[in-house]
Amino acid sequence: MAEAEMYYTLENVEALYPKINTTYKFDQKANGGKGGSIKCNPMDDGAAYELSFVMSEAKAKALYKSMKAAYDVKKESSWPDKFPLPFKKNDDGNYVGKAKLKGAYGTDLTKPPLQVDAKNNELPAEFQLTTGSTVNIAFSFVPYNVQGNGVSLRLSGVQVIDYKPMASRSPFGVVDGYVAQPDNPFSDTTSVKVDSDDNDDDIFGDEPDISAVTEEPKKKVVKKKSAPAPADDTGLSAVIDEWDD
Repeated sequence: MAEAEMYYTLENVEALYPKINTTYKFDQKANGGKGGSIKCNPMDDGAAYELSFVMSEAKAKALYKSMKAAYDVKKESSWPDKFPLPFKKNDDGNYVGKAKLKGAYGTDLTKPPLQVDAKNNELPAEFQLTTGSTVNIAFSFVPYNVQGNGVSLRLSGVQVIDYKPMASRSPFGVVDGYVAQPDNPFSDTTSVKVDSDDNDDDIFGDEPDISAVTEEPKKKVVKKKSAPAPADDTGLSAVIDEWDD
């Protein structure tokens, strides 16, 4: 395999839990003691840019075969011939993978993954990719045989094809009570026709009683659709044998 073939572009997949605007690491004390990812310094242990993605079985099969070819090129005689399936199947029958870039290798800081739009315009450093967005992902294959064996996907860039705006989050549910009025002079109101007085000599004369009735609009709450959780990969070793063919 030529060196150029160690690079791969995965097209039109769904971004899942992207953390590429800065480096993150796992902290057991986060999320109320349940553990979770937190922003961190690129030099911290475990600091990395990460992007999971959802792909069809056909895309997963093609990616796996390319990873296997890269593994065979770099494999030493002491390495196992095969490596565990690096993807997990979700409830929709699709596969979830992950690409990652460490914040630093030794004392050398890495550059954040390049992010561009559909026209290949570079996005600002503060741009935050969202779950559900459609993306192309560029990465390189890194075969390894240390504490397990396989091929890691070293993230290098992301092209945003369809961006899903970040949904606002609220810790509250819907209850009866105050509903904010829109600050709009053209909001829907019921108008009342006023007959003019034949005697217009006194414009400050008796004024009619005008009662405008405004019905407060009901506030529509859209529940955010959660991304499907990856399913257990039990029994997927059979898939490896099938995809190796």
